[in-house]
Amino acid sequence: MKQTWHTLLFAHWPIAIDKIQPFIPSPLRLDVFEGQAWIAVVPFDMSGIRLNHMPTLPFTSKFAELNVRTYVTIDNKPGVYFFSLDATNILAVKGARAFYHLPYYLADIELHKEAQTLSYQSKRRGSRGDFQFHGSYRPISPPYTAQSGTLEHWLTERYCLYANHKGRAYRCDILHDPWPLQHAEAEIYTNTMANINGLRLPDEKPVLHYAERLEVLTWGLEQV
Repeated sequence: MKQTWHTLLFAHWPIAIDKIQPFIPSPLRLDVFEGQAWIAVVPFDMSGIRLNHMPTLPFTSKFAELNVRTYVTIDNKPGVYFFSLDATNILAVKGARAFYHLPYYLADIELHKEAQTLSYQSKRRGSRGDFQFHGSYRPISPPYTAQSGTLEHWLTERYCLYANHKGRAYRCDILHDPWPLQHAEAEIYTNTMANINGLRLPDEKPVLHYAERLEVLTWGLEQV
């Protein structure tokens, strides 16, 4: 499946291994960089969703999304593990839950761009305000490619996602060019997205990166 990701913010926080490890289901293994685990909140806009060699999918080809993620590995293949994915399209939410076993939730999201600044506000439906994000962000550098061996390369250059369903692990491979990263700054006014069963984000400034646009190709799930 092809899709395009737009106006994306990576907001990463370091987190103690013992705080996040209980949320990683076996047989997935928490991946760490120089002994440090990381958790991220990633808001963006998605468009152009279509099957290979097919036109865009009606009613699901464009929507906003916000995910909460960490990083895991199986058989030395590093990937992404999602705690939650909030989106505005109910068909996309139901389809991703059914076919990818991903924890998608329906949300009300408003995304506005003025000059180089993005304003992003999300509230999960039916959550009584427990899962919200409100912030603004902007790029502050020219695009660049992260160098291998650096933290930013480790955080962003991952080419699969993992899901867990009924005690079984699944992998979906992802293909794209290296991320056209930009350094970023942000004002985060509200962020309760990671408040999952007692898990909390550290009280410190996140590591921020921005990407304007990325073309992505995803495959189906395979059990691992």
